[in-house]
Amino acid sequence: MLNRRILRIKVFKTLYGSELKGNSSLAEAETQLESSCEATRDLYLFMLGAVSPLTAIAAEKISAARNKFNPTEEERNPNTKFADNALAGILDEDPDFQKIYKKKKFTWEPYDLFLRKVYASITSSKYYSHYMNSGESSLKEDCRFFRHVFEEEFADSEEMSQILESMSIYWGEDLPYSLSYVCKTLDAMGKGVRWSLPPLYLSETRKGEDVEDDRLFARNLLRASYVNFGKYAGMVSESASNWDNDRMVSTDMCLIVMGMAEAVAFPTIPVKVTINEYVEISKYFGTPKSKIFVNGILDKVIQRLSSEGKVVKSGKGLI
Repeated sequence: MLNRRILRIKVFKTLYGSELKGNSSLAEAETQLESSCEATRDLYLFMLGAVSPLTAIAAEKISAARNKFNPTEEERNPNTKFADNALAGILDEDPDFQKIYKKKKFTWEPYDLFLRKVYASITSSKYYSHYMNSGESSLKEDCRFFRHVFEEEFADSEEMSQILESMSIYWGEDLPYSLSYVCKTLDAMGKGVRWSLPPLYLSETRKGEDVEDDRLFARNLLRASYVNFGKYAGMVSESASNWDNDRMVSTDMCLIVMGMAEAVAFPTIPVKVTINEYVEISKYFGTPKSKIFVNGILDKVIQRLSSEGKVVKSGKGLI
């Protein structure tokens, strides 16, 4: 589930938080990293669980309209396509999904008002109208419809973000990535694939002796960055003439230190890949000038480490 870019970001957040506090041990940082990784999959599960309560609201609305004192013809004979969608039934009856969902003690009940707002937004949308009037009824179409729901109603919802931040310190910025996996799940289920819990690390989905363990990658990157932070930060300061010493613990500094640690500790990862990764991450967590600064300084300090024989690459295309 978690790719290398996401793992680098999680290590970055853990390292930055640890250095900012100044009193976190490596063991505490490692525990925090593990929790952060697991939290992304937990959020995926929580969000996928929204299918059933949204379906229940649809069914409730139909029932309430039918039971009115003087219902209209449309209310007596409503379009029940949303309320009868196959996806909710499959998830409700899937023993594996229900077991882990209950084990995690996830529930949308405290957020019923928010879901009702989402439902109102759904029913006023063009994709809802197209879905309800398409004349087609299939699991594939139901999954395609809920893909729209997650992309249109949840992805950029400020209220959803606030709810998630109140639930977990790790969920605030994980929503887009978790939703991307919800959508992948819907695509697969629409093709008849039964739901299964995604492996936490992408390396768990691959086979072969040359497959590198992503969990170890994240842990070793954190260790190499944490242990060498002071030394690498000193090298950065020497290389940046305009660097403000009062900002030694900054997002840029953490990203550069991580790039140096990765270049030294991972002989099979090309230097170009390492630099590109941290430049990309700096676009989201730094200032407008961060990408230029991170690119220039990281290239400079890695060249210095290479000249000192500390960056040695091995493997096909790296020797």
